[in-house]
Amino acid sequence: MESMYYIGLDVHKKTISYCVKDVSGRIHGEGKIPATRFDLDLWMKTLPRPWTVAMEATIFTGWIYDHLRPHAGAVKVAHPLMLRAIAAAKKKNDRIDAKKITDVLRCDFLPECYMAPTAIRERRRTLRYRNLLVRQTVQLKNRISGLLMEAGVSYNKQKLHKVGYFRELLKTNPDIDESLRPLLQLCRETLVGLQKTESALIRSLARDRLLVERVEHLMTIPAVGPITALTWALEVGEVSRFSSIKKAISYCGLCGDEQSSGEHVKRTPISKQRNKHLQWVLVEAAHMAPRLSPELALLYDREKQKGNANRATLAVARKLVAYLVAIDRSQRDFLLVEKENQAAA
Repeated sequence: MESMYYIGLDVHKKTISYCVKDVSGRIHGEGKIPATRFDLDLWMKTLPRPWTVAMEATIFTGWIYDHLRPHAGAVKVAHPLMLRAIAAAKKKNDRIDAKKITDVLRCDFLPECYMAPTAIRERRRTLRYRNLLVRQTVQLKNRISGLLMEAGVSYNKQKLHKVGYFRELLKTNPDIDESLRPLLQLCRETLVGLQKTESALIRSLARDRLLVERVEHLMTIPAVGPITALTWALEVGEVSRFSSIKKAISYCGLCGDEQSSGEHVKRTPISKQRNKHLQWVLVEAAHMAPRLSPELALLYDREKQKGNANRATLAVARKLVAYLVAIDRSQRDFLLVEKENQAAA
């Protein structure tokens, strides 16, 4: 049986530092190469085989992971925060970081994180770009309101961003002078362009053959619309990665940290170690869910009596996660499962 070689990569925008060790820890090579596909191909030809490689999760990890995977025995990605806790040291540079990643990989201490399939990551990039457009749309709407308030222009807040009302406001309001009108027109044109692009991106994802059936099942859950369903499908990837609903809730950031020592137990507020995209859409859906589902309305009222509205909203969001996990695993409609359960009772 051939001995495995272990490689640690410290990845940056322009360069990749590497270290190659055998199972005994002896160094077989280390250095630095440019972070390009061409240089990676040349470098891989010099490596002893078979080899396993590990790197820290960064913005650059995805394309390197995909490029190395066909050639490596295994490609693993480490959780940055957990890796820092394992391999903390006073002295730190790229060469040392590559060595440490190699050692934790060789000793099987690597805190590996989940890497979604390439197809899911490509579509997730599109969805996150859509989220950026939504934030920019909100900023533009606020900018339009700010410009009008700055000039002392009275307007109807509810109708401001309606096409007809905005056009009439520009034409008839005497408080809008010639220096302000072009800025408002430019903001409006940019806003319309962003909204059209955002709608086109959502339509393309909703029609995607990889997602359409999965999203349709998820949308049968109360308060789960196309945005929530797409965000769940693309941010979670493969639902089988969660061995329990509690782990899915933790990943979504809907529970607090626990810091216990001896007889002292301390619970902290909502954890910052979470998927922020999922957390946001689930909390937004939880605000709407009690109006659409009697069961979730009862849960909301029961939890609100114990604490406050925020506690109740989080309880509803956690229940939605349980629904999403169950429907995603079974690939069946929520209503169909509910009817079958009633018939069995």
